[in-house]
Formats: sequence, C-alpha cells, structure tokens
Amino acid sequence: MDSALYVFVEDLRAEGVRGLLDRASAYGVRGVAVAAAYHQARDVTPHGASRLTLRRDGVHFPPPDDLFGGLRLAPPVQPGAEDRPLDELRRACADRGMRLHGWTVFLRNATLGLACPDVTVENCFGDHGSPADLCPSHPDVRAYAVALARAVARQGVDTVVAESLHFGPFTCERCLVALGPMDAFLFGLCFCAHCMRRAADLGVNAEVARQECARIVAGVLDGDPPAEGEVTRAALTAYAGPEAVAYARARSESVTSLVGEVAAAVTAEGARLTFTDATGAVKGQTHGLPSAGLAAHDSWQLGIDLVALGDLVPSFAVLGYARDPVRVADDVAAYRRSVGKNPELRVVLRPGAPDTDSADRLAAKVRAARTAGAGAVDFSAYGLAPFDALGRITEALA
Repeated sequence: MDSALYVFVEDLRAEGVRGLLDRASAYGVRGVAVAAAYHQARDVTPHGASRLTLRRDGVHFPPPDDLFGGLRLAPPVQPGAEDRPLDELRRACADRGMRLHGWTVFLRNATLGLACPDVTVENCFGDHGSPADLCPSHPDVRAYAVALARAVARQGVDTVVAESLHFGPFTCERCLVALGPMDAFLFGLCFCAHCMRRAADLGVNAEVARQECARIVAGVLDGDPPAEGEVTRAALTAYAGPEAVAYARARSESVTSLVGEVAAAVTAEGARLTFTDATGAVKGQTHGLPSAGLAAHDSWQLGIDLVALGDLVPSFAVLGYARDPVRVADDVAAYRRSVGKNPELRVVLRPGAPDTDSADRLAAKVRAARTAGAGAVDFSAYGLAPFDALGRITEALA
C-alpha cells in the first residue's frame, strides 16, 4: 500500500533533509509530500526550530519567468527560496527510492487577495471580505492556478497534490451573530460577475439567487432566528428557494473545468495531479468528530462534482479527519462509489490529536481505509505532530 508523509520546508531546515528522510523511512512511508506552495499560518511546532512557526503565502522555489511573466498574478516567494530547498530533497528522495509529491495550495492566498481584492470571492452584499479565498471563476485566478501547477511539476515531483483547488467554506475571525449552517453557507457563496455569468450560462437566474441570499442573511444579521439543521439540498431549497440551490450547484462547472485545465498542465510537465477534497477537514478539522453527513455527500458545498472529477483526475485525496475508524471507512466507501473505480484514492490521516490517541486506533483507521477501497494512506503532518504520535505510523503500516 502506497503512503506518504506530509512535511514542510521549515521541517527540512530544522532537522536537515537527510535526517528527516531517515525518520520518514523508519516510519515505513514510501514518499513525502512537501509543501512547495503554502499559505499563511501560525502553527505550534513541537519539534521545530521554533515552537511557534509563522508561515507565509508563497512558493519555496524561484517562479519560472516563462510561466508568470505575462500574468497579473504571480506567487509570493518564500524566504530562502533562492537556495532551492526542493532540489536537495528531490535528490535525497531519489537516493532512497522514495517518491516526492509537491503539496500545493492553489486558491488560498491572502497576500494576493489583499493586493488584488477583485480576484477574491464576492458575497451577496458585494463585499470582498475574504482576502485569502481566490475565486476559481476569475480568469486571472485560473491562469495563475495553471501556471502554478506547471511550476510545481517542474520541480521534479512525481505528483502535484492540489489543495484548495475549489471554493472554500465561509469563515471569519469573529462573529457574534448566531448564524446557522445554512445561513453561513449562503453568506459564503460567491456572486462575482464571473460566477454569475457562468451560472447564467447554465440557465440559472443568478440575480434572483443573489437577492434571496442577501434577504435571508440580512434578516439573520438584523435579528431573525437562524436556520436550524445541516445544509442539504432539500433543506436549502425549502429555506432559500430553488434558484439559490441551482446557483450553488452551478459552481461545480467552474471547479471542474479548472481542475481539468490544471490536470492537463501537470501532465504536460511529466507529472500527475492528485486532487484533494477538503470537505473532511471542514467537518472534522478542530475536533475529529464530523457531523453525520458523509464528506462525499457534502463536497458539492465546495463546488466539487465527484462524478465529473472521477473522469478527469488520476488520483484523488480525501481527508479522514475522524476519530472513529468506522466513520473513516464509511467516508472512504462513499468517495469510492462517487469517483468510480479508475482514480487512485488516497486517504490522509492525522497520527495524533485530535483524531488519534493510540497506535491501535491509527492502525484500525489504516485497515478501515484499505478495506473500504483506498489504495494509499498518507499522514499529516510531520512538523505539527509530536514524535510519539509520529511513531504510531510504523505500527499502523506494519
């Protein structure tokens, strides 16, 4: 069974490339997925060079001029990128017979969003209030994503692991209004001119959808009771009307077509694409206790059409952020039914808190994922987990 360990470039600098790969090999993984292009974050790093690591938006290699020279958007460059840390990692992986994956965050980039607000999602009130969320319908964003995919593939990776290559969920730093899940979903829909035009081309009355979303969300912000219950198409139709639901579903055209372009670009550079669906993180990121709806059934909320993507991408990654091995198995089985038999199905597990409290539990989740149809199990992430949690990988893969 194939496997990989997710790592950060900061981990390589803290422990040395060869020292880190020695540990990864001892855990039994067959490769590493390095964060070649990442986003802003503040992470507790228990065995890092610093115990609290501040990460920036951008790439850990010099962006090729021929790819970004004529584009409006170009990736910020991380400190130390001129040293080409990925080159040493590629050579060291080759020496050990390990696969190298290029972990790439595509449409989450606050640096670009603050510099060019018009390329970010625009809510039903016309606000560009989510600078980290680049809109996959915007032509400049799409051109940037294709160029970034080519650039990472050129680093000599076997696969480009695409994170955030879809719409994101609604998030904010502070909200003292009791928004229900459906209210938050409507608040997070993008109504930029490009999204509305694409929806209209599919026969959706986009303006009616925008007006209904604005009416409902404004009512809750003004004191109306929030909607109860989880987001489902049936519940959303009853709450916001059929045009709002049709508009939400139409977003999958933007995502599917963009993923197709990115996959073709990666293939042209001699690598292959692994598409990552973040729904499992949306549901279980903070606690490992996802709500009842399976991730595969809720991925449409991020504009992901699993059936369509199953025919487009050679590899699919899902985030098994759940404590219960049975839940992991159920999620994996649902994804396998949706994407079909052809794509490789990889499951990303966390070896420590909040999902995993023992080697036995991690081993049970690995077995559950394999039995349910996964062909690979990966582990996230080296720099975030204590060494005792990382040590559980060895037994889980044995």
